[in-house]
Amino acid sequence: MTPELTTMLDDLRTLIEVESPSGDLTALHASAQAVAALLETRLGGKATLVESPVGPHVRWSGGGEPRVLILGHHDTVFPIGTLHRRPFAVTDGHVYGPGVFDMLGGLVQAVHGLTLLDDLTGVEILVTCDEEVGSRVSRPLIEELAQQCGAVLVFEGSGDGGALKTARKGCGTFRITITGRAAHAGLEPEKGINALVEASHQVLAIAALADPELGTSVVPSMSTAGTASNVVPAQATITVDVRVESATERARIEDAVVGLVPHLAGATLSVSGGIHRPPMTPDLSADLFAVAQTFDPALKAVAVGGGSDGNLTAAIGVPTLDGLGAVGGGAHADHEYLVAATMPDRARLAAHLVHHLISA
Repeated sequence: MTPELTTMLDDLRTLIEVESPSGDLTALHASAQAVAALLETRLGGKATLVESPVGPHVRWSGGGEPRVLILGHHDTVFPIGTLHRRPFAVTDGHVYGPGVFDMLGGLVQAVHGLTLLDDLTGVEILVTCDEEVGSRVSRPLIEELAQQCGAVLVFEGSGDGGALKTARKGCGTFRITITGRAAHAGLEPEKGINALVEASHQVLAIAALADPELGTSVVPSMSTAGTASNVVPAQATITVDVRVESATERARIEDAVVGLVPHLAGATLSVSGGIHRPPMTPDLSADLFAVAQTFDPALKAVAVGGGSDGNLTAAIGVPTLDGLGAVGGGAHADHEYLVAATMPDRARLAAHLVHHLISA
């Protein structure tokens, strides 16, 4: 049996047209209700809204001993109003709309895949509302359910050409605040401590921490300084994006950033943040990927730099396979799209993996 594409697209349209930017509690409540309705309509049973300070997560259970966690999120990076500018559309075989690839398309595929199974005992579904902003609130629940189930399938968008994601870099953000001393830039600049000059030294030191051979990127990505053109700036900030492939590199970078020292006498530094998503290593996905290849031997594996909640479940030792969602591209961009014709096969892949895990 193959999921019917028209019905899948109808369900996807319903989710897309309920905009759900991270942090917008009103929008996220509406989105969670739409996700819950989809689960109940297609799978039966009762979906529960798990309230949190950042919005509601959606949980559904097939009952019995937990065997597999279907993991996704319903928040997106797109602000309210994006839908008006970029409405849901199917054109030349591509599906467009905010969140279609990341990751509402994958969510629809997972649900329709589960409809192909006669018994969903052991299946747990969690659709969170804060993945795009780091999963800081949902993380304990994700980890708890992952440990109970013993296996996790993540329906984030696929790699190029439909590749499954078997490894992800650990990722995080640091913020360095530099405090100097203000002074008149024309009358007595020597009495100031220039936070912008100090920030310039720090940017160079931070960028030098990168090690491309080890897969480590350290990118000073944002900076602010100063209040007026004739004032020695008393404060500056630097925001740094970090990606690492190993726990060793994670520790090295965290130690190095925390250990930064000022270059200018009298300047002070304050560091916050960290690498909040540990690396997802390929050993945690190897067995599940092998099962996926029994469905389609042509499936490829890929390691990627972006993080997901799969990082969190793999980091606690739970077998995790990611990238099971939509085939397409353009995540977080205006050209985001999904290849419609691939949806039924991806749903059948989901059913194949779940059947294996609940029957083992």
